[in-house]
Amino acid sequence: MMSRSAETKAVLYDGFAAAWPICLGYFPIGMALGVLARQAGLTPLDMALMSLLVFAGSAQFIAVAMLAAGSSPGAIIATTFVVNFRHVLMSSALAVHLHGISKRFLMLFAYGVNDESFAVNMARFRDGQWDRWRALVVHHSANGVWFIATVTGCLVGSLIPAGAFGIDFALPAMFLALLVLQFQSRIHVITAILAAAVSVLCVLYLPGDSHAVIAAVVAASIGYLLQRRKPSGREGTA
Repeated sequence: MMSRSAETKAVLYDGFAAAWPICLGYFPIGMALGVLARQAGLTPLDMALMSLLVFAGSAQFIAVAMLAAGSSPGAIIATTFVVNFRHVLMSSALAVHLHGISKRFLMLFAYGVNDESFAVNMARFRDGQWDRWRALVVHHSANGVWFIATVTGCLVGSLIPAGAFGIDFALPAMFLALLVLQFQSRIHVITAILAAAVSVLCVLYLPGDSHAVIAAVVAASIGYLLQRRKPSGREGTA
């Protein structure tokens, strides 16, 4: 039987092994956010508090962009709330694997849920031989690297010209990479294409910045209907 110390080392090793690709991607993206935040007028302390209290890359990028544009606090809060509402769905999916867990652990676990850690942990939960402690290590390894990267980027942000090195495209590039990894059937591809098409149409013909939310709802609804109509047991062969 494995000793307590050996078991802890195994959990940490497995968690870090799963988290390192996320951490590797987080550092340049976090640096990019820090640079943009500094150019928008935020201090390293502001950036540290934002990364510590929010820890949501897309929401932080949006908040920084809106701060730079002079948006009101109410508009920033409402926008980031809508964007981050997907965390409710991600947490609901992860909850299936966390039955009977104490509320104290769930609070610590929920704090670290984001798109990347969700994708990694769900894939491993589906494969089996994964548990809440390894998933927690994934969460907070990514969290620590994100915090360091964003603060570091903010510290050096004044030295980098605005728009240099394609910094503005860092977050969309990361989400595109994550999207490709989630394609498991033809329905997933169709849903992604629908989301892109609806988003472009909304940008062209609707006022405001609600295109992402509208596209997500429309595409997810159609994808769900397609999944319901598909005969069971054949999704993986599509």
